[in-house]
Amino acid sequence: MAGLFQPAAGVPGGAAGAFDEVEISILRSLTVQLLELIGPGPGADEAGGEQDPLAALMTDGPTEPPSDPALARLFPDAYGGPGAGRDEKTREAAAEFRRYTENDLRARKREDGLAVVRALDSLAPAGEGGAVLTLAPGQSRQWLGTLNDLRLTIGARLEITDDEDGDEFYALPDGDPRKPMVMAYLWLGALQESLVETLMP
Repeated sequence: MAGLFQPAAGVPGGAAGAFDEVEISILRSLTVQLLELIGPGPGADEAGGEQDPLAALMTDGPTEPPSDPALARLFPDAYGGPGAGRDEKTREAAAEFRRYTENDLRARKREDGLAVVRALDSLAPAGEGGAVLTLAPGQSRQWLGTLNDLRLTIGARLEITDDEDGDEFYALPDGDPRKPMVMAYLWLGALQESLVETLMP
């Protein structure tokens, strides 16, 4: 089925999916936007190039959660989540944890997103059945991370707080400006689920 993953023949633990040009374009565009949202990281200079890796390693991360709701979902507090009571001790623990982990988490999300973009860019022009993308198990995990991040980001923009909130979006009229984002959200969910299934023994 186009746009969904299946176990890859001849690649143990691998996944394969056929994507048409529109699907490739949508996935690539969303992933590039995600990379722009995540940002270049603390090791990048003003022009976006890489600085000294040792200097980047020694750079502390932020201590406050992001103000952007989408970034706050991608980089949540480790202690005292949304709606939970947050005393001073909990805030300090969350800030300290974020300081030492967020930069690494951002780097991993960037690496996963770049792997998705490179895989999409490597696809041959789609024929009648679409371009077939084959992923090794390690690549599948990178794709899962990025698909999850894309759904979290779109969910934040749509203000979906749990799975039940998404039910109302199935009935949106075609003229609703949220409809394209909703369709992308649902498709990414199906894509993610199909990829998870390929990793199951």
